[in-house]
Amino acid sequence: ATASNGRDAIRLMAEVRPEVAIVDVGMPDVDGFDVARAVRADGTLADITLVALTGYAAESDKSRALAAGFDYHLTKPLSLEKLQYILANRTEGKLGGLV
Repeated sequence: ATASNGRDAIRLMAEVRPEVAIVDVGMPDVDGFDVARAVRADGTLADITLVALTGYAAESDKSRALAAGFDYHLTKPLSLEKLQYILANRTEGKLGGLV
């Protein structure tokens, strides 16, 4: 399932309840940081693993993503190897280790 903006992403996650959501930080309307904060504020969505996808790769960008509620921070272009690692190393609904 996909959404083209932040508001729709929040609504979609509430409806679909995915195990993992890859969220582009630079979405229009509501950015990915606000999406992560909204998801984390909703206790019924707490088990969704959030992966930030962004072109910003500085340590401060990673820290900001984790502080907003993302579990992981991936940079563009998306590395399929890193994504596969994340998905393959899930334990009890959560991911183990930073990528």
